[in-house]
Amino acid sequence: MPHLIHRAYPPLEFIPQRFNPIVYYIARGLLPLLLRLRVRSWLPAGIGEIETVNLDVLFNLYQEFQDGKIRFLMAFRHPEVDDPLCMMYLFSHAVSKAAQSQNISLKYPIHSHFLYDRGMTLWAGDWLGWLFSYLGGVSIHRGKRLDLIGLRTARDLFANGKLPIMVAPEGATNGHSEIVSPLEPGVAQLGFWCVEDLVKANRAEDVLIVPIGIQYRYINPNWAKLDWLLGKLERDCGLPVGKSHLVEEKEVLYERLLRLGEHIISEMEWFYSRFCHQKLPDTNISVTDSSANRNQLLKARLDALLNTGLKTAEVYFGLPSQGTVIDRCRQLEEASWKDIYQKDLSDLHSISPLKQGLADWIAAEASLRMLHMRLVESFVAVTGSYVQEKPTFERFAETSLILFDLIARIKGKKNPKRPRLGWRKARVTVGKPISVTQRWLVYQENRQSARQSVKDLTADLQLALEEMILSFEF
Repeated sequence: MPHLIHRAYPPLEFIPQRFNPIVYYIARGLLPLLLRLRVRSWLPAGIGEIETVNLDVLFNLYQEFQDGKIRFLMAFRHPEVDDPLCMMYLFSHAVSKAAQSQNISLKYPIHSHFLYDRGMTLWAGDWLGWLFSYLGGVSIHRGKRLDLIGLRTARDLFANGKLPIMVAPEGATNGHSEIVSPLEPGVAQLGFWCVEDLVKANRAEDVLIVPIGIQYRYINPNWAKLDWLLGKLERDCGLPVGKSHLVEEKEVLYERLLRLGEHIISEMEWFYSRFCHQKLPDTNISVTDSSANRNQLLKARLDALLNTGLKTAEVYFGLPSQGTVIDRCRQLEEASWKDIYQKDLSDLHSISPLKQGLADWIAAEASLRMLHMRLVESFVAVTGSYVQEKPTFERFAETSLILFDLIARIKGKKNPKRPRLGWRKARVTVGKPISVTQRWLVYQENRQSARQSVKDLTADLQLALEEMILSFEF
């Protein structure tokens, strides 16, 4: 059965950053090994090479930061769990080497504070919170509508920290190197808060947000391994196992992938209609091209299924079905965390066994309902035509691994170990810095202009991250 939380807990405590240079240098020394090995399912694996683009932009920014001329935040793409280590490699290894080659002297350590989801320690272990804390990380309770302690800490570090700060504005991984999920507005808001704090302190530093793109490709695509993975997924779904003998048989691979997608959606539609008592809308689409019809129908069915999954959880928590898919996911996460990490349980020794039992029951129910949101979150960037538009090994692999994660989660795997499909190369691209300071006059006029400024800055950051994908072909 799906992995659930079976008991209630006191509210999660904020984990402050306690940057320790010794821990940093140990992690820096181990970084090349961690990039290559998979020790556990949630650690990065199989990155044999990291290419960096536009490094001069970043080491010049570090120099200006250390000279007290600017404050900057690095907003990086977050397609995979490997991204944070790629970012650490960027400034701890690549930037320092590039600066030395240009005879630019930077103060060590060349590092960054960062924000991470407080929930990561729940599935990885408490040690991860300790490590992130001593590496300068700040925990953010992502499910909370407003994590005041975390946001205040991040705001203070942005304006006053001895290091810059980095944030993933997508909020979560989407498994796609070539699709940027809708950005959350927190990065833009942090930028304007930083300008506000500097203005109040009569400081003249410019505030910048630096978009950073991350993409992955397989160095030697292993089509035989992909064929094996598709076969495993077909067996898990009770489908006949297909076979693709040649690399050129992409049409056969795509047909198998499409069949898998259609079968999984059909099973989930049956599940929601039969056992969750949800009525799914009619998604028939009439077009002339049969191939386009099949893909469009798949996408329409997927969208309807994701909406049904969110509605199933929203009905339980008494939430309205309003906002974007990301907004609805965050609202559900907040509601479920309130039921699992309950304020009334701050002192576990003072409550009766009856109350503890009821609290555990509530937590288990909330955990079960949150699974609907987790499934939706995994598919928020799936288009239905991603592979068809560009049938590369990378797109086949990304889509297959998303299906693998879904099936593993339904089977009850807590931290499923993803299959290795070959060595990968990461490309980290530093984009053109976006000035927040130049937008300040408009932002501070009134509340409406402030909201619009945050919206516009978020849109410009989204465009910058997307253009980096379009600009660099592997």
